[in-house]
Amino acid sequence: MLEQKNTALLVVDVQQRLWAAMHQKDELERNVVRMVKGSQILGLPVLWTEQNPKGLGPTLPPVAELLHDSEPVIKLSFSCCGEPLFLTKLQSLDRKQILVTGIEAHVCVYQTVADLLQMDYEVQVIADAVASRTPQNRDIGLERCRELGAIITSTETVLFELLRKAEGDAFKQMLNVVK
Repeated sequence: MLEQKNTALLVVDVQQRLWAAMHQKDELERNVVRMVKGSQILGLPVLWTEQNPKGLGPTLPPVAELLHDSEPVIKLSFSCCGEPLFLTKLQSLDRKQILVTGIEAHVCVYQTVADLLQMDYEVQVIADAVASRTPQNRDIGLERCRELGAIITSTETVLFELLRKAEGDAFKQMLNVVK
């Protein structure tokens, strides 16, 4: 089970030019926003990356606006773990459970998940908050992640697992997030 004090959210390359080419891009945007808002309610740290922003543009505004108090890690490697600044930020969080969202499921998400698992992180990929240009590539990316040992889950499953109880302010706020 996920624990609030041991979990962090990773948002991989949810950038404007990439997003425009994604299959089911509206669902991707909606669920990444839900994950960021839910993480903020629960007090989870959020790391976010941008792949070659000069070529692929900035992070999608509805996501970037929620993350205004931090900067994205800029990368050229497909895996986030190929960027030393990302590894420094990740290690400073002192969290072992990583929730992964983003683009593209079969490239940057998959390679990041593979590296995180190799570094002994417990990784959960939020299936309804990752995308690829084709459904086949998304499915292959998720399958590869599962084969390596990642847990494949969904936005609501994760948020309510972390919440644990149907009471209090956090629960009321979370209901507004998932509606």
